[in-house]
Amino acid sequence: MTEAAGPPPPGPSFDASFEQVFREEHGRVVAGLVRRFGDIDLAEDAAQEAYVEAVRRWPTAGLPPNPGAWLATTARNRAIDRLRRESTRDARHAQAALLDPAADDPTGIGAVSGVEGVSAVADERLRLIFTCCHPALARDAQVALTLRLLGGLTTEEIARAFLVEEAAMAKRLTRSKAKIKAARIPYRVPADHELPGRLAGVLATLYLIYNEGYLSAGATAGARHDLGAEAVRLARMLAALMPDEPEALGLLALMLLSEARRPARFAGGVLVTLPEQDRSLWDRGLVAEGHALVRACLRRDRPGPYQLQAAVGAVHTDAERAVDTDWSQVLALYDQLWTLTPTPVVALNRAVALAEVQGPDAGLEAVEAIAGLEAYHPFPAVRADLLRRLGRDEESAQAYRRALELTANAGERAYLTGRLAEVSVNHNPASVGAVCES
Repeated sequence: MTEAAGPPPPGPSFDASFEQVFREEHGRVVAGLVRRFGDIDLAEDAAQEAYVEAVRRWPTAGLPPNPGAWLATTARNRAIDRLRRESTRDARHAQAALLDPAADDPTGIGAVSGVEGVSAVADERLRLIFTCCHPALARDAQVALTLRLLGGLTTEEIARAFLVEEAAMAKRLTRSKAKIKAARIPYRVPADHELPGRLAGVLATLYLIYNEGYLSAGATAGARHDLGAEAVRLARMLAALMPDEPEALGLLALMLLSEARRPARFAGGVLVTLPEQDRSLWDRGLVAEGHALVRACLRRDRPGPYQLQAAVGAVHTDAERAVDTDWSQVLALYDQLWTLTPTPVVALNRAVALAEVQGPDAGLEAVEAIAGLEAYHPFPAVRADLLRRLGRDEESAQAYRRALELTANAGERAYLTGRLAEVSVNHNPASVGAVCES
């Protein structure tokens, strides 16, 4: 199977807009192929072959009127050709694909073959997320596989999201697909009564897709707006599908309150941290919508991790100026979050709030007690800012250098490089939240 989840390397006359088309259409194409043929490897390979063909044709012929439909149709034809060629495949499988009434629907929105009953899940990609989040797979495998298939993330990007080595993640993905084949896990839309049992995996997947869109792990983009927009779109559909699930509402609120700040997050290719952002650029419509969802979650009184993170976002976006932020409330929310999900990342964000409430000494003590984040770049970045506030410039510089080693994001590297240049001469206290957006 072809390993690359991204588009092939462009040629000299390659149209740069292909990258955008790939990012926008990858999930739709793969989701349609998986549904139609029931084979992940076949879907990925056929999609990749379609992208190769696009790279060959489009630079001279130009973009087709509907690039997504062109890719979907080409990939479907490549898959059918492969099924015809491979004698080891069940011939009836190929015939079913050829006779599938949805095969003439390149958008993948038509009828779903092989589904018993009617499901409330109408979107192709959201259906695939629920399918991948089968209880026979471990939670991290569910999320990683869906990120690969739907988000178009590379193995390296997924490994970064899980804070593991790329080789380990590659093995995890391979084992997941092998288990699906061995266990004959059906590629079908789960019945409505099965949806709540798969909700946690779906929420985790959408959360990580949005995170990659919000601050890309790649070196060439500060943020991937396509992934962020797709995650928000799917989260909206999920919240409408399951309006009585407060965590679905909480995740949507968290995304909207983060998305509202997007226009102010980069300036000249450099990351602009939360305390330094021009708040007049924030999307007040999204802020209001996010706040309304947080209030709706509070009325349900069934707190969960995504709701609490959304509440933190609501506190930040409620402040007209950074100095008006109610850090005591933020700290209380992270204390509550810690009781539900006592992870090192939660501990780091709690330390950020603690430093604002009790001072940098308390924050640094809390940071130094955290284990397991040695390869997580916000960890040395937060530590660097705390050390800077305490006047320990040499140690701060070392921590900034370590943070630079761990991040490939261009905008974030530019920000950290600037901080590193200032650390020996600038002793003015700065909010530790400048690096870790709590």
